[in-house]
Amino acid sequence: KNQAILVVEKLKIGNMSGSAKGTKKEPGRNIKAKAGVNRSILDQGWGEFIQYLGYKQKERGGLLIFVDPRYTSQTCNRCEYVDATNRTSQAMFKCQSCRHEDHADVNAAKNILAAGHAMLACGEEVRQTLSKVEKAASMKQEPPLNHRVA
Repeated sequence: KNQAILVVEKLKIGNMSGSAKGTKKEPGRNIKAKAGVNRSILDQGWGEFIQYLGYKQKERGGLLIFVDPRYTSQTCNRCEYVDATNRTSQAMFKCQSCRHEDHADVNAAKNILAAGHAMLACGEEVRQTLSKVEKAASMKQEPPLNHRVA
């Protein structure tokens, strides 16, 4: 009721709950475990929750912002260093660059909020802009004018 802006990851729930069966040539592994994870994901009703959240925000005149979920749990919210080894466990985050430590979910939440603020300020997803600039740099080309980063 008291939050004008909510920022959430745009999760692809269908992809998260995909099959682990594989093919006849290459059968999947841990099929029973994957089925249990899928059941848990679908039982939570994340899609319905997000719809309800959006409805309530609209009703109250607030904003619901969706951000790209890629690397939010692997990025240091202090120095922005991205590395899969930053997330040392399900609950612990330790940056391999600046040694910042935090609860992994708290660190990810800070990254999600920062991405939402960037979308409000810039009108587009900053990660997409940076990846286009990095791609242009790797190809030794100038990035498009609307994607230059100072």
